[in-house]
Amino acid sequence: VQLQACGGGLVQTGGSLRLSCAASGEPFDRLGMGWFRQAPGEERSFVATITWNGGNTWYADAVKGRFIISRDNAKSTMYLQMSNLKPEDTAVYYCAAGATTSRGNLVTRSWGQGTLVTVSS
Repeated sequence: VQLQACGGGLVQTGGSLRLSCAASGEPFDRLGMGWFRQAPGEERSFVATITWNGGNTWYADAVKGRFIISRDNAKSTMYLQMSNLKPEDTAVYYCAAGATTSRGNLVTRSWGQGTLVTVSS
């Protein structure tokens, strides 16, 4: 599956952004999906995952209550609505596709190219 992420940009603290991840090459409604991020000098970390039908979602503690992961299977697209952004949310955000586990992990098969989110203080 090929993934194309977009929607990153520069935003002030407290602002909002919506990331999108368009998938192609495989039936989207068979894929668990997720968002990860990598801040400068840090390892890539988990942000959120969603099951194939959107029925279950999981979030990293750092983003709970501020970020919402969703998907539109008819459009083969996943989203990440980010609100109340903080400088520590600054990172390259990657979307990924694979299979979700019962604990919300994503066994990842494909990665998107990443989109940069910068939150200014």
